[in-house]
Amino acid sequence: MKDDGGQSTQIRTRTPLAAVLTANTVSTAGSSLTMIGVPWFVLETTGSAGRAGVVAFCATLPIVVAALIGGPVIDRLGRRRVSIGSDLVCALAVGAIPLLHFTGALHFWLLCALMALEGLAVTPGRTARYVLVPDLAERAGTTLTRAASLFDAVQRGARMAGAALAGLLIALVGAESVLLLDAATFAASALLVALGVRGIRAAEPVRDAAPVSLATYRSELRETYAFLLRARLLLAVSVMVMVTNGLDQGWNAVLLPVHAERELGGATQLGLLTASFGAGGLFGALLYGAVGHRFPRRAVFTTAFVLAGAPRFVVAALTGSALPLAATMALGGLAGGMLNPILTTVTYERVPQELRSRVSGALTAGCELAMPLGGLGAGLLVDGAGARGALLVVGAVYLATTLSPLVFPAWRGMDAAELPQKSDAFRGAGNCATSPARPAAEST
Repeated sequence: MKDDGGQSTQIRTRTPLAAVLTANTVSTAGSSLTMIGVPWFVLETTGSAGRAGVVAFCATLPIVVAALIGGPVIDRLGRRRVSIGSDLVCALAVGAIPLLHFTGALHFWLLCALMALEGLAVTPGRTARYVLVPDLAERAGTTLTRAASLFDAVQRGARMAGAALAGLLIALVGAESVLLLDAATFAASALLVALGVRGIRAAEPVRDAAPVSLATYRSELRETYAFLLRARLLLAVSVMVMVTNGLDQGWNAVLLPVHAERELGGATQLGLLTASFGAGGLFGALLYGAVGHRFPRRAVFTTAFVLAGAPRFVVAALTGSALPLAATMALGGLAGGMLNPILTTVTYERVPQELRSRVSGALTAGCELAMPLGGLGAGLLVDGAGARGALLVVGAVYLATTLSPLVFPAWRGMDAAELPQKSDAFRGAGNCATSPARPAAEST
């Protein structure tokens, strides 16, 4: 349609944004089921923390590979198609685990292969939904900062609900049934995007993209990583979150499940502890969305990251009961909920629309580069030094990492809003609107 001046106008509708938020919520809740169900399944069937670490390695290495090379693919296939296809592949991979187990055909190598397939498919779908948020927020008539906070808040709420549900269901019906439910959540997410995201130009394949060739692909990846190397703050974010994501993977996949099994009494406590962290994160994200703009970003970010990281490792190492750890994780979650809205805003302020899919994928790859080693290393560390020693070592490394914004000059730019800069291939094409976004890092 057109306004009185003959300019094209966009019909305001919240349906596509609501569909993407709901789909991401359902998918994230299902992923929480897997995050708890798979390690518990491995511990129950093998009794080995080392094997749980191997499965975590196999699940996360393909995530990095997909993020490294997936950006150009997302643009050419279209964000809507990638989101739907990603969820359907994940549904098949996760659903096959309990079905093969029930028939006695699930060998350990096959479990690792299925988790690798799920890891390879999940990242493109998450990235596709994430990079749609700025366009859908504009169509919905809401600010990008508010949409970014809402995106993170509902995601954290989904993790909270999924974790609590996983712990209860594992105790009631077993880890195998929990994985079947996870497969159903992926299928539901695909359906929501298929029905709710239609007629959105940003969700469709890029029409003027160069023909697919190895040379074009290399050129686009080179342009993406050249942009990141010039963006020192984004590079600093990627390195810091890379380390903490690796440590978090060791916590989620090995250290907390082992601690819950040996000290706290079982899967129900594991689910409730994870849910307490998620509940804190939900309130933290909403709190930052409401009042966070009034405070300096770097000060809030550094304080929040310190509180969200090391304390839970120390409390788990020094206590054998769930209550102190639950309180610590709730506080840590509250602080951690403020992190991604800050990173989202900083990234969208600096990345132009035409590079958004590729840069988001590259940031995901950087932020998740250490995750395969995090789970594997934590498993080996528990087998070699014991659970308490592993917790203290990982907590010390976490604390040192979260203090880096106070040390390195690049972080001083976090408090300065910037217009996204055009890449060399797009210079001269006009100005790009400022739009807040976030790296696809799941730092906490």
